[in-house]
Amino acid sequence: MNIDQTVFLDAARFVRENERFLIISHVNPDGDTTGSALAMALLLEQMGKSYVIVNQGSTPDMFSFLPRSNHIINLSEQTVDEKFSCVIAVDAADSSRMGEVTHLFAPDAQILNIDHHPTNDAFGTYNILLPHAAATAEIMYDWCVASSFSLTKEIATCIYTGLLTDTGGFRYSNTTPHVMEIASHLLTYGVSSAEIAERCLESITLKHVQVLKRALASLKLTNEGLVATMQISKQDFLETHSTNDDTGGIVNYGRNIEGVEVGILFTEVEEGIIKISLRSRAKVDVAQIAKNIGGGGHARAAGCTMKDVTLEEAKKSVLTLVDQVLGVERNE
Repeated sequence: MNIDQTVFLDAARFVRENERFLIISHVNPDGDTTGSALAMALLLEQMGKSYVIVNQGSTPDMFSFLPRSNHIINLSEQTVDEKFSCVIAVDAADSSRMGEVTHLFAPDAQILNIDHHPTNDAFGTYNILLPHAAATAEIMYDWCVASSFSLTKEIATCIYTGLLTDTGGFRYSNTTPHVMEIASHLLTYGVSSAEIAERCLESITLKHVQVLKRALASLKLTNEGLVATMQISKQDFLETHSTNDDTGGIVNYGRNIEGVEVGILFTEVEEGIIKISLRSRAKVDVAQIAKNIGGGGHARAAGCTMKDVTLEEAKKSVLTLVDQVLGVERNE
C-alpha cells in the first residue's frame, strides 16, 4: 500500500509512548469499525497499556463473538467519569461520526485518526487516512506489519471480520489482490472464516425479517427506474419490536434491483431523527450526496443523519439532490 511509512511509525510511537487510551468506533457500528476497534484494544493489551472502549450506541449482537466485545461501553446507557489525553478513533469518516464523545476528551487530548473514507476531514493529531483501502481493518493490518506489532489469532479474527464485512464477503469492487493476500495470511493464525461468515453474513434475526417486510412494502422506483427508495418509520419499529440494529443490509435490496442505480433507505430512528443510507451501482458518487447533508462515506456506499425533520422532509431533501446528480426527473 502506497503511504509514507513515517505516518505509520508516528502513530506507533504515539501508542508506545503513552499508557492509557480512549478507543472510539463510529456511531451505528458495523463489522469494520467494531473489528478495528477491538483489534486496537488487543494491541494495547499486548503492549501493557490500558484503555476504555466506547460507542455512543449499542454494538450489534452479531459481533458479540469478537474478543473483548464485552468491553465496549454503550454511552447511551452508561457514563464514563474520566477525561482522556490519548484518543484513538477508528473508521470514523469525520469527527461527527464519533458521536457525542468530546466530553471525554481532556483539554490537551491528542487524537489518532485511522480511517479509509475519502470524506474524512483529518480531524486527528495523527491521521492514517487511506481512501483506497477496502476497510479500516486493512489499514490496521498494514500498520501492524509496518510497526512490527505481533499478530495473534484474536487480533487476526478482528481484522478479518472488518475485511469480510466491508467487502461484502469479498464480492465488492474494493476486493483487491492486497485484500485477498491479507485474508489469506490471517487464516494462517487459525481464524475461523466459516464461523465469521455465518455470523456476519448469513444469520439474520426474526426481527430483521419483520422490519424488512415493512421496508419492502414501502419500495418505490422513480427517475425512470434508476432510483429505489424504502422507508422504515418509528411506528414500524414499535409494531415489530425491532430496532435500528435490525436494519443492517436492507438498503441493498433496492440497489440490487436490475436497472437501479441508486438505492436509498430512510430510517426514522427517533421522532425527528432520520438516518439515510445510500448505495449506488456504478455511476453515482453517493458520498458526495451524503456530504451535502453533513454525512460521508464511499462512492458506492454512504450515509448521513438528519435531525429535526420528518420522514417526508428528509426524503424531499435527499431526492432533490439525487435528481440533480442523475439529471433525470422523478416520475412519481
